[in-house]
Amino acid sequence: MTGLMAAATSAADKRVALRNGLASGKIQRLPGAFNPLVATLVQQLGFEGVYVSGAVVSAELSLPDIGLTTLTEVTERGRQIARVTDLPVLIDADTGFGEPMSAARTLTFLEDAGLAGCHIEDQVNPKRCGHLDGKAVVPADDMVRRLRAAVSARRDENFVICARTDARGIEGLDAAVDRAKAYADAGADMIFTEALADASEFAKFRAAVDIPLLANMTEFGKSELISAGELENLGFNAVIYPVTTLRLAMFAVEQGLAEIAATGTQSGLLDRMQHRKRLYELLDYQRYNDFDSGIFNFTLSE
Repeated sequence: MTGLMAAATSAADKRVALRNGLASGKIQRLPGAFNPLVATLVQQLGFEGVYVSGAVVSAELSLPDIGLTTLTEVTERGRQIARVTDLPVLIDADTGFGEPMSAARTLTFLEDAGLAGCHIEDQVNPKRCGHLDGKAVVPADDMVRRLRAAVSARRDENFVICARTDARGIEGLDAAVDRAKAYADAGADMIFTEALADASEFAKFRAAVDIPLLANMTEFGKSELISAGELENLGFNAVIYPVTTLRLAMFAVEQGLAEIAATGTQSGLLDRMQHRKRLYELLDYQRYNDFDSGIFNFTLSE
């Protein structure tokens, strides 16, 4: 149950929940939320966590996912989302926004913002979207230094540090496995291998690595779309759907705007909109009214 103006669950408890979920044998499903309202809906629909995608934070700013966003921009969006949900929030921290000392500073920012975990990747700066060609990865030793710096800066031992490797599409699957093992040895709590091709590659990764694994089920990318149940059977601990909600929303918005441009009215779109009544339910208007009717004495009407 969320609090009135912020989550009732503390950041520390959310981090414990994420740790426990990763150890539970049940896959943790983390849809991407492009704003706090979407995170509220994710919680209401019974998911185990929320994900904040760096690609989505970039896209919301009308920027490509090529490392243009800053630590403060990403942290603030993470803070806004984490404060409204009782679910643990995992955030994309790109390459740590710099070299090892920057990765350490990034970790402190994300902890202070109430996030439950983050992932840091082994791409060079500036990074690229994980499902684009033309990526480059740093030497594994450089990424190990990044990770060790982040781990050393962590103050809450339950904050989850996930290491992402983009080596699969550059150096091959075996090299990605070797990197994952090195990253686990460096203190990573979970491994995220970007752009695995199909279930057999997910299975091979699970057989080779003995810490929690995260799968990325992004649409229109290089990975086959595999159900949460099948990923759980393959031994994966978590799955993210990073851009799904943004893609759904932007498709609907574009179609709606095109109709208004063509017809001059939104009257034909009403059955494709969230009703005001449903929005008010999500925003919990009635509880605000009940909070202090001497101050908030509005009535809900259609």
